[in-house]
Amino acid sequence: MTVSKVINNKAGISEATRQKVHLAVAELGYVVNATARALSAGRTNTLGIVVPSIGPQYISEVIRGADLAAREAGLDLLISTTQEDTEHESQNVGRLTHGLVDGLLMVLPRSVQSYAHALMHAHVPVVVVATGNQNSPFPLVDSDHYQGARAAMSHLLSLGHHRIGFIAGRADTAASLERFRGYQEGLLTAGLVPEPVLVEEGNYTQPGGFAAALRLLQATPAVTAIFAANDLSAFGAMEAVKELGLRVPQDVSVMGFDDIPQASQVYPALTTIRQPLTEMGRAGIKQLLNVLHGAGTVTDRLVLPTELICRASTAPPPAGYLTSEPLLSPG
Repeated sequence: MTVSKVINNKAGISEATRQKVHLAVAELGYVVNATARALSAGRTNTLGIVVPSIGPQYISEVIRGADLAAREAGLDLLISTTQEDTEHESQNVGRLTHGLVDGLLMVLPRSVQSYAHALMHAHVPVVVVATGNQNSPFPLVDSDHYQGARAAMSHLLSLGHHRIGFIAGRADTAASLERFRGYQEGLLTAGLVPEPVLVEEGNYTQPGGFAAALRLLQATPAVTAIFAANDLSAFGAMEAVKELGLRVPQDVSVMGFDDIPQASQVYPALTTIRQPLTEMGRAGIKQLLNVLHGAGTVTDRLVLPTELICRASTAPPPAGYLTSEPLLSPG
């Protein structure tokens, strides 16, 4: 009891005794167990974040924003990865919500619907950042995918492109569907008819974008611009253009979506739609804190604006692009 009073700076201990305790603490290398102290008070002072993985720059930027917001609030952030395994995701969530964290941020969850009932009865606030299902039972933080895609199409159309290929993401995500809707409605608004031959799946990956762009560049009529559903697919598309002996943007313009840090580092630098990834992570943590402390507004669906970032990968189409022949014939 005497040691506890000294460590917690309580009154009623003589200075001589206090010095003896501090000396003993230093000799033994004792460190206060902050977790135990927090648990005794009913709090862990830790927030959890569940992510598919920490490799993609998209995810790492969201984590960075979440970590900054947690640190500003004097809290720790516990990161759990699922490797996009539905069962693993459910297990991780179960562990975290049983006394390990005070609140949970879920980034791109795959199966939140399957254990939503259990989460709602775990007495741990949950906030979702970007999800495949827009009808989230928890507060959702996301970006405006549709308006971002419309801005991308408006940019390419204003440059004079009419044959615009689209590399789609994953059909199981609302973000991909919204970006595709923006692509289609952008064409319709310009008086152009969307053509299935100008759409290929890239699965949000660089190899997928490469393969999809190869198919698009061999389509009829010629594609003079490619809008990819994310930056990774756009990087693959740029590689495909160069593989076929063409130039970006002189022969084919390429633009992406996300504005991950690498987008400004590739050559040529990628024109893209910026998602406020760091801000999304921050906003998710702030929503959790609002629930925990009963202060501030908790929004069921917080949609942050996107922004067109013009760089060097887009330009007007090449002269004579209205020909009915493709830029490259199949094979």
